[in-house]
Amino acid sequence: MVIKNGYIVDPSNGVCEMGTVYVQGNRIDRIMTVGGSDETKQLCDEEVIDAAGCYVMPGFIDLHVHFRDPGLTYKEDIGTGAKAAAAGGVTTVCAMPNTKPVVDEPEILKYVQDTAREKSVIRVEQVSAMTKGQTGGESVDVKAMLDAGAIAFSEDGKSVMDICLFRDILREIGKAGGVVMSHCEDKKLVGKGVLNQGIASERYHVEGISNAVEDVICARDIFLCHEAGVK
Repeated sequence: MVIKNGYIVDPSNGVCEMGTVYVQGNRIDRIMTVGGSDETKQLCDEEVIDAAGCYVMPGFIDLHVHFRDPGLTYKEDIGTGAKAAAAGGVTTVCAMPNTKPVVDEPEILKYVQDTAREKSVIRVEQVSAMTKGQTGGESVDVKAMLDAGAIAFSEDGKSVMDICLFRDILREIGKAGGVVMSHCEDKKLVGKGVLNQGIASERYHVEGISNAVEDVICARDIFLCHEAGVK
């Protein structure tokens, strides 16, 4: 395949200019910028894509997606989510664990991996929950989830409010060399808030949610992650 006339953005090689990309099989063979000769005329048997007016770049990575599979596939599933991602130039995603059941055991993680191999046109990485059922009461088996292929750990949509439990989970993740994706939100401080505290909440006379809701948990998580040696 030859992709010509596109504006190539290739950070790993410092390329940011017009040029042509040559693909052999499923690998990029070479990149030729405008200074080189046009070899496309000699490649009559190849598929030629005219990318005039387009950018040609590595696929994007989306660190936070909801494919709703397992259990909530009437909203989305791995196959349809992957196609939507690919249509937007996203070639790798990190799926959140708040499905039904929650991705908190290797068997559920394996279901996602097997389904992705069968139905996905992109790379699907799965994030593990930090607590069983995302209830905040008991840690998942950190090592087992990492060994099964979990890319990171998150309570997506909530924080582990038990600070001692959270610290202990972080220590396990730190020892195993894992990564945490932290959702910073103190539920008690949210109270009855329905939107950000500010002009809109005052105008409509509704309870606002202050920045402290995130700041308090963010500071806590940063200190504890640093102590536990977690990324």
